[in-house]
Amino acid sequence: MTDSLSSAQARRMALAAQGFTRARPAAVSNRHLHRVMERLGVLQIDSVNVFARSHYLPLFSRLGAYDPALLDRLFLSRTTHYVEYLAHEATFIPVEDWPLWRFRMDAFRRRWAGEDSWLSTNARTVAWVQAELRDRGPLRPADLRADAPRERGTWWDWDEVKLALEHLWRTGDVAVSGRRGFERTYALAEHVIPEHIRARDVSRDDAIRELIRRAARSSGVATTSDLADYYRIRDRATIGRAIAELEDAGEVLPVRVRGWERAGRPLPAWRHRDAVLPRRVEAAAILTPFDPVVWFRERALRAFELDYRIEIYVPAAKRRYGYYSLPVLVGDRIVARVDLKAERAGSTLQVQSAWWEPQARPDDAEAIARELRLAAAWQGLEHVSVSGWGDATSALHDALATSDGAPVRRHVHEREGAA
Repeated sequence: MTDSLSSAQARRMALAAQGFTRARPAAVSNRHLHRVMERLGVLQIDSVNVFARSHYLPLFSRLGAYDPALLDRLFLSRTTHYVEYLAHEATFIPVEDWPLWRFRMDAFRRRWAGEDSWLSTNARTVAWVQAELRDRGPLRPADLRADAPRERGTWWDWDEVKLALEHLWRTGDVAVSGRRGFERTYALAEHVIPEHIRARDVSRDDAIRELIRRAARSSGVATTSDLADYYRIRDRATIGRAIAELEDAGEVLPVRVRGWERAGRPLPAWRHRDAVLPRRVEAAAILTPFDPVVWFRERALRAFELDYRIEIYVPAAKRRYGYYSLPVLVGDRIVARVDLKAERAGSTLQVQSAWWEPQARPDDAEAIARELRLAAAWQGLEHVSVSGWGDATSALHDALATSDGAPVRRHVHEREGAA
């Protein structure tokens, strides 16, 4: 028997699975960060720092203002808790999950096994890098650069060393042991991943079934494409078998979501057996584009009517919404997107543009204003300024001005008035 959900019910179920029905704690501790990671499974890493790097934002979205040093200690320092791998894009994952990704590591190894592959044609560089890590322990790329051989013959090139580290990371021979600032420190995997974890043997089919199960739990309700994208698994046949096995075991249940269609036909979907359907979602949150709620464009459009493309690589004059616009959640709706910049010299959070989404309502500006004030405080910024670029800027300026009486600045963004 197939259950039926409305699209609004599916949104609420998805947001509950992602932790948006839990009250934000009065004080955030390590325990809260671990709890968010249990729900998300992965935390995508991104280097763009115009407001805050992406991996800090999902925790802020769910927990509110917290000390970023908590994340630094748990994720960026040498730790027994988390490690980096390509579990979506580059992400933090629990260190215990390392064996689940051996099938992906092995796939990279097979892809690069040929005589003409980069690893084969640069074998001397690869061997030198591995020897350095074996003899000296964890190293930053800058450490390798400082002690690199001075010869510049046919084999040595600094870019090749960086490529060697990345190739070895993908094949699982090397792991990221931490970061200094945002620079990775690399080490041999046996120096980072405990032996009892590395010794676990997980077959490809078992790993994919477990990852699909986790994707279903983190999604609440999802289509095949949603489940596949969560961990970027491309093998549809194996995914299909995994879903069928999970359905037979009662871990996922078939469901029809009204409005989730393709070519006029309902999309097959499943809900996790533990998914809850809240009567309402009362959250408000600024999201990173790399939050699991919206990171899959097809799902964001289907579930939230959010048609999102990141515009970092779009020339400034051609940007529709801004360099790094962030979706804004109010209740169970994506109601706006705001392009934020932390202008630290003037201690100001700049709203460089703001735009309404189709599901916006007139009173949403007040909730967004509160989140903007909270975001500024979280980043240690004293002021908020709003440009005139975007159809939501006037409402946000007025809401900010009346929210707590603090002055709201106006600034001019260079994109204003552009064709």
